[in-house]
Amino acid sequence: MNIRSLTRGDGVVIGAAVLLFIASFLDLTGCGNVGAICSRLDIPNAWDDLGLGLGIYMAGVIGGGLVVFARLLPAPRKVAGLELGAFGTALTVAAAWVLLWTLIDATDAGAGLILGFIAALVLAAAAIATPLLPALQAALIPAPKPAAPQPYGTQPSVGYGYPGAQQQQPYGGPPQQTQAYGGQPQPAPAAEFSPFWFAVPVPRPLYAEDGSPTPIAELAPGTWYLAVEQRGPGLVAQTQDGRRGVLQDTSGIQRG
Repeated sequence: MNIRSLTRGDGVVIGAAVLLFIASFLDLTGCGNVGAICSRLDIPNAWDDLGLGLGIYMAGVIGGGLVVFARLLPAPRKVAGLELGAFGTALTVAAAWVLLWTLIDATDAGAGLILGFIAALVLAAAAIATPLLPALQAALIPAPKPAAPQPYGTQPSVGYGYPGAQQQQPYGGPPQQTQAYGGQPQPAPAAEFSPFWFAVPVPRPLYAEDGSPTPIAELAPGTWYLAVEQRGPGLVAQTQDGRRGVLQDTSGIQRG
């Protein structure tokens, strides 16, 4: 599991689920239903009715947990033919729907019922809207900022055991030649690819490494991704949840 794969929308889901759980312990009704003078023991909460406490409030909490858990998994999982995230979203929608009509039917709604409906509504809305709104798809925990690159022209320090400063091959530049013994020029060995962080200027698809035409993910602006290999004109990139694929369009990328 990769906690950095969580999005802002997942953060809203987590917060709303916690609020819904707290609301289950608050009063369902006001004192108007039990007389002018009432004690705290006279006012029920959701756990006085297990159908409401477990079947509605906890269904919403569990649904939110499934939505977040599905985001942490490296590959989609299914429950009863539905993806785990979709199943969790359905539970949150059902909880919000039942609490809506319970609130409408109540003659003297308490804090537990009002707050529970608001939390369930936010929970369901965040679960549905996260895959649709780019603002909610931004990373909840920003990726660590890559180390600043060395200024152009600087050479690594020479220490004990260092075989001497080697001339670095510019990325994408032509191969250089070295003078071999006997005066015959020999091509210098190609520089090895060094992984680097990058960001894309606009959303771009990431394709499977086997060359299939269907994208496996979409790289979003404002998020750092790791380039792990050069693949022709493209790059093999790794997403925050560990998936790897080929970024075919590398124009305008920002290197870290």
